[in-house]
Amino acid sequence: MIGTDSLHLVRWRFRFTTSSKRFFMTKANLFYAQSGGVTSVINASACGVIETARQHKDKIGKVYAGLNGIVGALNEDLIDTSKETNRTIAALRSSPAGAFGSCRYKLKSYSENRLEYERLMEVFRAHNIRYFLYNGGGDSQDTANKIAQLSLEKEYPIACIGIPKTVDNDLPVTDNCPGFGSVAKYVAVSIREAGLDVASMCDSSTKVFVMEVMGRHAGWIAGAAGLASEQKGDAPHIILFPEIAFNKEKFLKKVQNCVKRYGYCAIVVSEGAHYANGKFLADAGTTDAFGHVQLGGVAPFVANMIKDELGHKYHWAVADYLQRAARHIASATDVEQAYAVGKAAVEFALAGKNAVMPVIIRGKAKKYTWRIGEAKLSEVANVEKKMPRNYITRDGFHITDKARDYFTPLIKGEDYPPYKNGIPQYARLKQALEKKKLKRWRSS
Repeated sequence: MIGTDSLHLVRWRFRFTTSSKRFFMTKANLFYAQSGGVTSVINASACGVIETARQHKDKIGKVYAGLNGIVGALNEDLIDTSKETNRTIAALRSSPAGAFGSCRYKLKSYSENRLEYERLMEVFRAHNIRYFLYNGGGDSQDTANKIAQLSLEKEYPIACIGIPKTVDNDLPVTDNCPGFGSVAKYVAVSIREAGLDVASMCDSSTKVFVMEVMGRHAGWIAGAAGLASEQKGDAPHIILFPEIAFNKEKFLKKVQNCVKRYGYCAIVVSEGAHYANGKFLADAGTTDAFGHVQLGGVAPFVANMIKDELGHKYHWAVADYLQRAARHIASATDVEQAYAVGKAAVEFALAGKNAVMPVIIRGKAKKYTWRIGEAKLSEVANVEKKMPRNYITRDGFHITDKARDYFTPLIKGEDYPPYKNGIPQYARLKQALEKKKLKRWRSS
């Protein structure tokens, strides 16, 4: 059974290593797909993948992109990226969202849904695909790992490489995740600007502003908003983290103190903020395709709580898709790293590596440096990395200097897309599909 016998897998990995030398001597095709919630820089990773693959035409034939992620492989909807010009592919680097379509679709175990795995192998064989690159978060890396194991089981060598992506910044091993730095920059800028707005009106109008950001179990995004507070009294005055259980009495006291001292209170709240019993403040009572509780609406919840208990006039905002789609204000560091992991993924595959993911390793010197490293997919899949407690102040409402040192280099630099008539110009792909060779797929 796949994944149950470590000795079995070791033997098969040896066979993969030795047999891949034979198989990969001939030209084969590459499959790339985007998965999960997209980011403003995931297409920079796609650009890194495709441009690097085009530099190795002796080993890589066509680069196929899955239409809507792994679902594209199941449906045999393979976008032939060779139909796109070099100029269009280069434009991906400065384009937000998922150029090829993404999905929230998690493969079950082989024993639970054997037909899906058999279908994937059927599609890969039909189109001579021996490189599989999956661009996503923890659930996506789990999928890539399962396919890596399947290739060993079926004696059809496929170099399966994960590419890190998540705005939540919660993947282990890697110092940070491509997609996060740009969201961090967006929320820090947004709360600074909104805070100045409220400050200018608070004497006779709004006293409280609440901004909701993403972050289910990890408060990285909420924490990054704290960078906007450079001097005492700067917004945000309060940050609500998933790592710190919500205490209503303590929170309201803090709000009231801020209003008295500064004239207003600006609050950033993570969607994953929860009570001590684990219940989310914004539990919608539904789940998504991965089984995760659907969240949203914590900003109005908190704002109304303040109104009911303290009587302050308020405004609230939900950053929602805006924070992850904001390519116009992307971090230059983030763009560079997103491209680098895409490039490295192809290089890993060509080196015959399997079931690994390129990661970002931070240098130890005071001046920020980084390099690409490597992690096993088994170490990354389905593992969430939370903010360290020493990144959060003792009272639980803000970030420490240690957190600032971590966040600051990740939001540095600007990488503006080209503009025309005041509007950013993004890549427009043909998305030409490869001719199908198999019968239509019908999921069970």
